[in-house]
Amino acid sequence: MARIKAFSGIRPRKGLEARIAALPYDVYSREEAKIQVEKEPMSFLRIDRAETGLDDSVDVYDPKVYQRAHDLLWEMVEKGEFVREEKPCLYLYEQRMAGRCQTGLVACASVDDYLNQVIKKHENTRADKEADRIRHVDVCNAQTGPIFLAYRRQEALQEIFAGVKTGEPLFAFSSEDGVEHRGWMIAEDETVKRIIEIFGGMDSIYIADGHHRAASAVAVGRKRRAEKPGYTGEEEFNYFLSVLFPGEELFIMDYNRVVHDLNGLTEEEFLEAVEEKFLVEKCGEAYSPEKKGKMGMYLGNQWYALTVRKEYESDDPIEGLDVSILQREVLAPVLGITDPKTDSRIGFIGGIRGLSELERRVHTDCKAAFAMYPTSIEELYRVADQGLLMPPKSTWFEPKLRSGLFIHEL
Repeated sequence: MARIKAFSGIRPRKGLEARIAALPYDVYSREEAKIQVEKEPMSFLRIDRAETGLDDSVDVYDPKVYQRAHDLLWEMVEKGEFVREEKPCLYLYEQRMAGRCQTGLVACASVDDYLNQVIKKHENTRADKEADRIRHVDVCNAQTGPIFLAYRRQEALQEIFAGVKTGEPLFAFSSEDGVEHRGWMIAEDETVKRIIEIFGGMDSIYIADGHHRAASAVAVGRKRRAEKPGYTGEEEFNYFLSVLFPGEELFIMDYNRVVHDLNGLTEEEFLEAVEEKFLVEKCGEAYSPEKKGKMGMYLGNQWYALTVRKEYESDDPIEGLDVSILQREVLAPVLGITDPKTDSRIGFIGGIRGLSELERRVHTDCKAAFAMYPTSIEELYRVADQGLLMPPKSTWFEPKLRSGLFIHEL
């Protein structure tokens, strides 16, 4: 049973949404975040990445950074740049990109559901990245970045959401990357109750993106529980800000690989090694794989189409992933990249950057690039349902959720 709840959201004052909404904090380097805040001083990055307002000599994990994030957030609330709802409610958040539309429910998900694995994950997290967001959420006393969750489509929910979307939206704007954003409030008590009941009938929901944000939110919840041993379970710290989407609407893009060297091999020797595991065909133009079991490779100014040989395929939910096959059959044995999480010789390029970015990298600082077929939502479900973990950088979701549109106070 999945438990969600309505909450008294804090959101931008009408008309400020486009200026405040920002991509997630972790898609930017420090310098990139600083440039974004200089371009738009009201960007939520000034809170999510509060070091942008401090001298570069200040460490990003300095206590000053977290205190500054707290002060900036609540100063904006005091000035009326953010407004607080008078009663708990839910929201719909619609995003349109390149003709595709996805509509998520903005709600608070349960810390206990995460701990009891009703909310299922498919990636491991890094302790250092968790620690940063734990401090950010705890000091700010608010969850500022929503966790991106998925569930199997429910027609009853689709009908409710379609009705809500006939009303006037709270906000509607296009971000500079061309993504359209619209939001609606769901405040009618019976509608809220019915939505919560439908989710209560679900056995599982899934983290699509935001594993570190989810783990950090749960850690803060557990910390607050320890500090208040008489807690009832209804306090806000027992829940975390989420946007829940029907998985069928989500767009998972390719997550591509580049390698900085060929482990001492010539291009000809490397190509021979690849041909032992793949059928290799030359292509006259950039090649984007059209189905599972195929990959593109850019080597020596030449694109190749790679097809996994039958004997190297697998029905295992992890070993059968294309990213696993590439790692197991090429990256580890041929290039010596045994741990892609820590090896500096490999890089990862989100599919939103296009194949031209792979070519650019090979022409500058890399020797070869691999264009992957996207992992499917069903593969994600299958892995998570079995309690397994995908290799790093297996999924790239677009569009990204914007931070700053909805805030959950603890």
